[in-house]
Amino acid sequence: MPISDRNPSAQALAVHGRLFLLDCGEGTQQQMRRAHLSFLKVEAIFISHIHGDHLFGLFGLLNTMAMYGRTAPLYVYGPQALGSVLNFYRSFFADDAAYELVFRQVDCREPQLIHDSKWVTVTAFPLHHKIECYGYRFDEKLTERRLRENPQARAKSYAYCSDTAPFAQLPEWVRGVDLLYHEATYPCAMADKAAARWHSTSEQAARCAAEAGAGRLVIGHYSSRIKDFEALLQECRDVFPQTVAAQDGDVYEI
Repeated sequence: MPISDRNPSAQALAVHGRLFLLDCGEGTQQQMRRAHLSFLKVEAIFISHIHGDHLFGLFGLLNTMAMYGRTAPLYVYGPQALGSVLNFYRSFFADDAAYELVFRQVDCREPQLIHDSKWVTVTAFPLHHKIECYGYRFDEKLTERRLRENPQARAKSYAYCSDTAPFAQLPEWVRGVDLLYHEATYPCAMADKAAARWHSTSEQAARCAAEAGAGRLVIGHYSSRIKDFEALLQECRDVFPQTVAAQDGDVYEI
């Protein structure tokens, strides 16, 4: 649940002026306003799974886009159950919307390309959670013009691993990303709770980053019981030194 200084899951990835939202928990609109992010520059939204802490901010955001006069189609990706949620929204709240809300179902058992735009490709991959859940990998596309201007340019990459217990294939699916986000709901001492609730510990998140050869690791999705972030962070850094512990409003450049 939201607490006084911490909101549920939501991230905005900026790629050459366009925004991609990853999950949409309560408070997403307010956080976007604080960060001065345009509601109309959102190209697509990627929902990992149908748990409220990753979804309950979506209706308000969709409605605000309509109030702002959005006309460009909005693509929303997520598991099958998300389609029913969006149909409910359309039935009651979308009468005055001037934009098309396009649902794209994610259904894969291994990495699959799901979104291909001018600047980036997005690959979905299944996670190991209590219900159907997906992670997303973003790989930048280098245009010929950019390569002419800078022959040394290198495409950047980012992976979002939402709620998941560790599993063998995940490091390979996010191999070599410049920045990896991986949930770290519990410290090592609460590994039993992590396993029972299909989540990861700080050490497990760090091991995934190390095995994947990631450039940096960002952890988040902390249990509301966690007060000592430095201890959680140190557990990660003991395994993978290039780790930071995200707080609301943090910005990372890839």
